[in-house]
Parts: sequence; C-alpha cells; structure tokens
Amino acid sequence: MLRLFKKILTTGIVTESFKTPKDDELEQLGIEIKRHLDKEFSGSIAIREVDAGSCNACELEIHALNNPFYDIERFGIHFVASPRHADVLLVTGPVSRHMQTALLRTYEATPNPKWVVAVGDCAACGGEFGVSYASCGAVSNVIPVDVAIPGCPPTPLALMKGLLGLMKG
Repeated sequence: MLRLFKKILTTGIVTESFKTPKDDELEQLGIEIKRHLDKEFSGSIAIREVDAGSCNACELEIHALNNPFYDIERFGIHFVASPRHADVLLVTGPVSRHMQTALLRTYEATPNPKWVVAVGDCAACGGEFGVSYASCGAVSNVIPVDVAIPGCPPTPLALMKGLLGLMKG
C-alpha cells in the first residue's frame, strides 16, 4: 500500500490538457439553435439516444451536452427515455446484429415526423467494424438516416452543429 502511495506521489498528475471551447462560439451556436427551435418547433425538440453497439465514446460526448458547461436544455433540446416522446433518434455505433431488431422497433415506435442522426464514424459508415457476421455496419443499412455527424467521437460542439444542420436542412 505504501509503495503504491509513493508511486502516486512521485508520478504526479498525469492528464491530458483540455482546450476549453470559446464561450462565444457555444453561445452563438446555442442562440441559433434556439431561434430555429422557436420558429419551427414551438420551442423544443425531444431526443432519444440509442446505443446500437458502440464503444461508449460517443455516449460520453452526448452526455456532456447535459453537463453545466454545455447545458443544451437551456436552448430547448431535451433527452427523453421513450422513443414515443421523441422527435429525433441519435444512434451511435455500428449496428450489431443483436441490436438490429431493437433499433427497428425503436424507429417504428417514434412518431412521425422523425429524424435519425448517425453519431460518430461507426454509425455513419460502420467504422473499422464494417459489415460482418456480428455487425450490420452503418445505421443507414438498417433504418433511414437524415444526418451523419462524423468524428471518433464527435465533440459536443460538433454534435450541436450537426443538430443545427438537421434543423436547417
């Protein structure tokens, strides 16, 4: 135990440096999102996030959208637990064969009109997994996709820009 404590003390803090996004950029993006939501969607949209077989890196970035720094709910974007209450499905990961039926059922349970966003490289094109006996590959191989947000994983700002692009398109 003492040896481990000594190692911690001698090594010090080993973390990656973090480049803080400019608050101006975040605020401008948020204001533009809110303007589109107020104009086209009566002030808010609901998102259901679906993990179709990912490594969870994209989920961590999606969860960051709700932290106090990004606080995406202040702009009118809410996450919901049921696809029956959702306007948008955020799908992450290459679709595993075990999740194919669940993803189809989730898509069918989401009321029309609905949007599907493929989040990350794996969801957009299958990533390094592709199509195999265990993977259907990209989300578009299973359900129609409206927008793909590239990145491995995409940053919270990239996610916000992708959602804004979805609303504009």
